[in-house]
Amino acid sequence: MAAASGLATTAPVCVLVLGMAGSGKTTFVQRLAAHLHGQRCPPYVINLDPAMHDLPLPANIDIRDAVKYKEVMKQYGLGPNGGIVTSLNLFATRFDQVMKFIEKRQNASKYVIIDTPGQIEVFTWSASGTIITEALASSFPSVVVYVMDNSRGTNPITFMSNMLYACSILYKTKLPFIVVMNKTDIIDHSFAVEWMQDFETFQDALNQETSYVSNLTRSMSLVLDEFYSSLKVVGVSAVLSTGLDDFFVQLSKAVDEYEREYRPEYERLRKTLEKAQNKQKREQLEHLWKDMGSVCVQGNTLAGSDDASAMGPSELILTRGTLDEEEERQSDTDDIDHEVTEESHEEPAFRNFTQETRMKYQRSIKPSE
Repeated sequence: MAAASGLATTAPVCVLVLGMAGSGKTTFVQRLAAHLHGQRCPPYVINLDPAMHDLPLPANIDIRDAVKYKEVMKQYGLGPNGGIVTSLNLFATRFDQVMKFIEKRQNASKYVIIDTPGQIEVFTWSASGTIITEALASSFPSVVVYVMDNSRGTNPITFMSNMLYACSILYKTKLPFIVVMNKTDIIDHSFAVEWMQDFETFQDALNQETSYVSNLTRSMSLVLDEFYSSLKVVGVSAVLSTGLDDFFVQLSKAVDEYEREYRPEYERLRKTLEKAQNKQKREQLEHLWKDMGSVCVQGNTLAGSDDASAMGPSELILTRGTLDEEEERQSDTDDIDHEVTEESHEEPAFRNFTQETRMKYQRSIKPSE
């Protein structure tokens, strides 16, 4: 695969897949993973949808193995969306462990594919979604892929709604952006490309709409003209696996864009965050030294107190040992079969939360409203 071998960076490329419910997002992720396996380039797959009933592909890390979605709803008295948000919040507190697993596998996997919840707003506009996105983007080349239902986009008003949502996600994530027009096996995406490139053609399609929303859509099409000019668009059929080669061409361009325009800013933000964290650790150490007295400061307590002060929710939540303890038992996922099997492929440190752990965090983590 030319796209896979043509990447200028040695770090894995994180592909954040977003999309409206029913757009074929998870099917696209499945085909993407199968395509990479066929090219002898196995990806590292992460599932962030806690409400998914059956995952159609093996995931290296699955949020469902760490957080039980229905129990979160029951314990916190939440509805479906609130349960998803709270599950993501719980998982985000230990996402530093996920980053370590990705770093360990960066020589074996050129791509990290992250499947997000079908309720797109739950991930896009939540604090946990921002934490996860910024954590990935500050360490690895990251690209946002917005999967759009091509068959529903034939209506110009629905098409404009998708484009407005895509535009908002682009400016929210501040990352290279690719729009994947899925389901080209039903209808070709050329009509949408024409609408983006030719304003008058889109206006002619709008003239057949009589609703008051058409006036707003007509005005917004002018506003999005600049957005269209730099947008990467590719037509794909997740069912037939067509268009994936074109997708990887666009992905390679997006990675180059990240290295050129986005990496310097994220490196600056990461350094700023590290300074803030170091300052907080020093303040915690000072308080600890004062509590323990000057005698402890002169002894060997200094070396051990740093680890204690740095302990956060991620270390407390883990119930099956630390990363180092599980490293020798970690399974090799390079040859994962494409079919769903009974075997679990998640990382060993990501297992079920125990009842005791949940009760501890019921007081410390505020449920999302």
